[in-house]
Amino acid sequence: MPSAEAKPSLPRVAIVGRPNVGKSTLFNRLVGKRRAIVDDTPGVTRDVREAPAQLGDLAFTLLDTAGWETTGGEALEARMRRFTERAIDSADAVLFLIDARAGIVPLDESFAGWLRKRADKVIVVANKCEGRAGQQGLAEAHALGLGDPIPVSAEHGEGLSDLHEALARYIEPMPEEDEEAEGSEDDESVDPKRPVLLAIVGRPNVGKSTLLNRLVGEERVLTGPEAGITRDAIRVEWQWKGRPVRLVDTAGMRRRSRIEAKLEAASVADTLDTIRLADVVVVVLDAADMADKQDLTIAGRVIDEGRALVIAVNKTDLLADDQAGASRAWRKLADRLEASFAQVKDVPIVGFSALSGRGIDRLMPAVFTTYDVWNKRVPTPKLNRWLREMETLHPPPLAKGRRIRLRFMTQIKRRPPTFVLQVSQPEELGNDYLRYLMNRLRDDFGLPGVPIRLTMRKPKNPFAGRAPRR
Repeated sequence: MPSAEAKPSLPRVAIVGRPNVGKSTLFNRLVGKRRAIVDDTPGVTRDVREAPAQLGDLAFTLLDTAGWETTGGEALEARMRRFTERAIDSADAVLFLIDARAGIVPLDESFAGWLRKRADKVIVVANKCEGRAGQQGLAEAHALGLGDPIPVSAEHGEGLSDLHEALARYIEPMPEEDEEAEGSEDDESVDPKRPVLLAIVGRPNVGKSTLLNRLVGEERVLTGPEAGITRDAIRVEWQWKGRPVRLVDTAGMRRRSRIEAKLEAASVADTLDTIRLADVVVVVLDAADMADKQDLTIAGRVIDEGRALVIAVNKTDLLADDQAGASRAWRKLADRLEASFAQVKDVPIVGFSALSGRGIDRLMPAVFTTYDVWNKRVPTPKLNRWLREMETLHPPPLAKGRRIRLRFMTQIKRRPPTFVLQVSQPEELGNDYLRYLMNRLRDDFGLPGVPIRLTMRKPKNPFAGRAPRR
């Protein structure tokens, strides 16, 4: 069973309020980058989104929550509210946002009544206070009974010094540290303390969020039969067998021709950004419809971005009663993957049931095996001994009656493994021979299941530019 999530070391600050008061805008402002989707449509945020934030000398984990609704039962809004309540209970400080331009409305008053039981950690923040329009709402906010409101404009960054002063009552300032030289971002050494960024992607309703909840052992993201529940990419810090992992649940990706709403397009763009930044991407498929064209499109995007890929097939318990059919389905999936992605062979495929948990214990070993391959470096002397052997076993073709010479090979980066081959006549080598080298490279150096980059260069002429002897 996976280990429990590591306890966060930073204080936690939750941003709460009714829908459309600017919670995600303030979240993005304090985080320092666009992490949450912002739109005028009420109810854009559904899950609780977390990110490290800093305000002056105060560092904390910031939680963006869904808009507060009074709905009960098992409706989506009610499930969203329960997530918000949990975020409030786990927080060291709560920023209760109101829309000063709209003034206090009954939903604000209802929420304030619930928050008074936790008044010792609540800060009322009156957003949209720029100009005269918000002054009336700012005055009304005093009547909520939760202390003096802090006037801010999340959009324009106004009032943050007052917010800092209010938060300083709950959060200790960061200690001053001596400046130390830090490693460059281009330093390719694998830091075991650095979290592996694991993105979970796929079509809508294939079980991505259920899989994340099953991995961490608790309900961290919303799930349900409604399509498109997840909108933002939701990050969850976790540990698996002592190795830090940053899990990212993403919005479902439909075919481009089916994306109509602006909000869905923003969610898909967020997912594509997550793929670009990920270390390993798990593409979740539905066993009832394996190797759908859109599944292959998503997997192809992962490979094009050079990420490590794992295929996870959910609902395999549906195939249990038809072993022959299941065998055919697995074979068809493997064949389609091999036919579709010539540059990646032997992509790991893991079957599981997110609902029952069966097979999930095989997923993370596959993830870390692929991650380690993706980080692999082949020493240059070993590569060139291998290159001489390849040249002897299968000589390059002739070009205009002359033998093409393979001069030198080296690995210039990993993540993904990227090689440069110096060739006497690179334009004449041909794709068939290049594919032969890539396949042998993958087999001989143990690089299955990850993209490999191999580019050709012509060696520099050491005498170029010299004046001729007289």
